[in-house]
Amino acid sequence: KNIFGASSRNVKMATDLGELLVPYMPTIRVPRTGDRVFKSECAFSYDSPESEGGLYVCLNSFLGFGREHVERHYRKTGQSVYMHLKRHVKEKATGAAGGAIPRRRNGKVFLDLELNRDFNGGDYEYEDEAKLVIFPDHFEIPLPNIEELPALVTIACDAILNAPSPYKKQESDSWEEEIQVSKHARSLTQQENGVRIPPSGWKCAKCEMRENLWLNLTDGSVLCGKWFFDGSGGNGHALEHYKKTNFPLAVKLDTVTPDGADVYSFDEEEAVLDPHISEHLLHFGIDMLQMQRTENGHHTDNHVQPRVSDWEVIQEAGLKLKPVYGSGYTGIKNLGNSCYLSTTMQVLFSIPEFQRAYVGNLQRIFDYSPLDPTQDFNTQMAKLGHGLLSGQYSKPPMKSELIEQVMKEDYKQQQRGISPKMFKALVSKGHPEFSSNRQQDAHEFLLHLINLVERNSSGSENPSDVFRFLVEERVQCCQTQKVRYTQRVDYLMQLPVPLEAASNREELIAYESKRKEAEENMRPPPEPVRARIPFTACLQAFTEPENVPDFWSSALQAKSAGVNTFLFVIYKIAFKNLFFLCATDVSIDVPDFLDLNRLRATGLQAGEEELPDLTPPIVIPEDTRGENLLNTPEIDESSVMQLAEMGFPLEACRKAVYYTGNMGAEMAFNWIIAHMEEPDFAEPLAVPTYMEPDLPSPSLPTTSALDNQPPEESISILTSMGFPRHHTIQALKATNNNLERALDWIFTHPDCEEESEAMSDTADTEPNDNSYELFAFISHMGASTMSGHYVCHIKKEGRWLIYNDHKVCLSERPPKDLGYMYFYRRLSSC
Repeated sequence: KNIFGASSRNVKMATDLGELLVPYMPTIRVPRTGDRVFKSECAFSYDSPESEGGLYVCLNSFLGFGREHVERHYRKTGQSVYMHLKRHVKEKATGAAGGAIPRRRNGKVFLDLELNRDFNGGDYEYEDEAKLVIFPDHFEIPLPNIEELPALVTIACDAILNAPSPYKKQESDSWEEEIQVSKHARSLTQQENGVRIPPSGWKCAKCEMRENLWLNLTDGSVLCGKWFFDGSGGNGHALEHYKKTNFPLAVKLDTVTPDGADVYSFDEEEAVLDPHISEHLLHFGIDMLQMQRTENGHHTDNHVQPRVSDWEVIQEAGLKLKPVYGSGYTGIKNLGNSCYLSTTMQVLFSIPEFQRAYVGNLQRIFDYSPLDPTQDFNTQMAKLGHGLLSGQYSKPPMKSELIEQVMKEDYKQQQRGISPKMFKALVSKGHPEFSSNRQQDAHEFLLHLINLVERNSSGSENPSDVFRFLVEERVQCCQTQKVRYTQRVDYLMQLPVPLEAASNREELIAYESKRKEAEENMRPPPEPVRARIPFTACLQAFTEPENVPDFWSSALQAKSAGVNTFLFVIYKIAFKNLFFLCATDVSIDVPDFLDLNRLRATGLQAGEEELPDLTPPIVIPEDTRGENLLNTPEIDESSVMQLAEMGFPLEACRKAVYYTGNMGAEMAFNWIIAHMEEPDFAEPLAVPTYMEPDLPSPSLPTTSALDNQPPEESISILTSMGFPRHHTIQALKATNNNLERALDWIFTHPDCEEESEAMSDTADTEPNDNSYELFAFISHMGASTMSGHYVCHIKKEGRWLIYNDHKVCLSERPPKDLGYMYFYRRLSSC
């Protein structure tokens, strides 16, 4: 209802407005510094001012709501005054001479919103409309209305219309800071040592690495960079070289182009600018003007000679792919290196358990959401799931529009997708990598998201349980033949890739010979050859025994000569989905159907004898025996530094490495992700002093030790499997904190609580069929999983589809052999 008639006088209008707004004035606020104004996206949906119903912005909380959700906010908060924003997108009218005639109802575009790039600016124009709406009667006050509105309302409206994006601060904090000129650039001394660097074919001078190579600008050394968690990167030889020589500047070789290069200062510990980079490179024979890189669409693969065919095959480039629309066929816009998030979420919301947990409970989640739903994980998951599955944001073009687009060769613009800005801002909050604007590893993001799902599923269905399973590890002492079985929770099978099993070994050998010859003669390398590995060879390598060095045998009470380790999937918890992680630079004949019966866990077999349950003695060095000193733990400092370089607090990194038993940076990284929310996360590591006389011997458990609280690490492992904390503590106390025996105790003591009984019933249910079917895979293009581009293929309704950012099409040739992450579902649960 418009409260003003066309013949109303200005005085009367002012009186009406004053009287009308008086009851609501205490609830109207002016945005202050730090307030986030959501004027471009609904908190519960992907409605915007461009949507049919426009967007309503609350004049108290500054949250935005679509037409379907604004009533809920009014009922929950009692807030009555909203600013309604509507952007009209129209084709420009054509005059007699064929030129466009600009027409805007308000004379200008006054909403400070991003223009929608899906509409060509030359063919479309924008008309913005704003008005105040008072609930529950929907009284409307057109804007601007400066003379009639109270001053406070005018100021508040103006501030909202001109407010910056609510993500601006986060983006500026997480994006790379402005790069400064290095203090060493102008005074750099370069050695006259005759070193000449070829234009390609580089290799680390200290190892065989051919990726992530850095050229030291002082002596011309080519060395590898730091190690990444996906196994790529390097061995840190460039940093070691700096520590020995103090030569400060290095350039990343595969970023050199006529436009510049990436330069890093070891001394200043940051990326820097080198105004003289051209001269510094020419000193070692590199002409920047001759170096080129290849671009692929909106992504740039910073490599001198990238394997362009990989991009084409994985994205099915060159094929006329048919776009699809409707429920489950909505794309996700790329925010700039956010494809790792998009592909992961597309796969997750193709799984029935995730659909049921979030979209199936949509109204309950929305109704019980907190006052700020933008900061609630379950709300944003439900919003994203509904956006992808409802079909509301994936509608086919009208017949007239389709004909027009075909005429304009503008067909691809019809698929717009949804923007995951609000979701990304929430799930990446506080994470040093995911909160940045850099590309990330989709595998690491999936594990991060599973962690968030578990933490926010208390008292409700945990959809990530579909991935959870137990791994049984069998360790055998080679001298006594006695064995030990232990179990751990896992979410994926990371398959090794045995290159020696390649079916095209002769082709690989010939390529390697040509590559070495080209490198020696400083010629461009030949076209790379991809190793083709049978999937059965990967499974076989997964179950191969491994020698465990420095194993302490409790049977011998000494280090054993050798121990074999076997890993088996255990079905005590019936998992419904399984995902594999494979290498990104090989071709693997991944099957559509998979039988895992041969990986089934067996447990202790007849005739096997268990190793005694004894703790290795603490060895105290001779020079410290008898002294009352703190026991300083041995910590792998190289793993600590790898974690610290990612931005985690140093003390947290030390604790992570210590509590994971120096098992490597990847294990420690998982510990950090699981404990980073704890209040003492960054506190210094505190270890007991075993020299204190009041403490019992660590290898001889006493009654008092059994009465103590079990280790929090053991409690966390069992509770992460879904068991109640009180039941977990009881089980650990009853089994002397032995994790394996505690798990068995839980299964054999179901009468403690009804909740435990329900869990036991679920856990004892074993699948009738060990067969799995491939339903999705994520592919990666680029030298490292933390660069390049991701796409995913998902099988729906018996057909494969490709999800490439906002584009969703029927797949003609799904490249199943070039995947990075493979997702299977158990046939018996389909």
